[in-house]
Amino acid sequence: MTARVLDGEIITSRLEDSRAYDGVRTRRILAFCIDYLIVGLLMIPFAIVIFFLGILTLGLGWALFGILFPLVAIAYVWSTLGGPNQATTGMRIMGIRLDRLDGRPVDGLLAIVHSVLFWAGNVVLTPLVLLVSLFSDRKRTLHDLLLGTVVSRSDS
Repeated sequence: MTARVLDGEIITSRLEDSRAYDGVRTRRILAFCIDYLIVGLLMIPFAIVIFFLGILTLGLGWALFGILFPLVAIAYVWSTLGGPNQATTGMRIMGIRLDRLDGRPVDGLLAIVHSVLFWAGNVVLTPLVLLVSLFSDRKRTLHDLLLGTVVSRSDS
């Protein structure tokens, strides 16, 4: 591990630099809004396919509308957050990424579990999930604490 001195501080990794967390909470919220919009737009072609499938199956295919959003969202998170950039499109636009504290890369399964815990936490605790980030180190949310992850600026 290489150490460097920055402003009189010895920094051994990018995640130990306090500047890597400046503005992360706001960027995270905006990235979520962008990603939510992208998933909504991605649902349109799949909804058209399901519509015609429903016509062909005399209405049985329309039952897929109930699971359309979760399937599209999971595929999106798997391919973006679990990819080499470790960030969804919204996160990349906002200049943040998801990192594991053990230094290993984020894989697709961890990305899915991270998102499912976020949604489950919001269902149970509503906006209280974000309140944890006001008091935790590195502005980590509840699901970050549970999974050993942190969201940091990718430009630092």
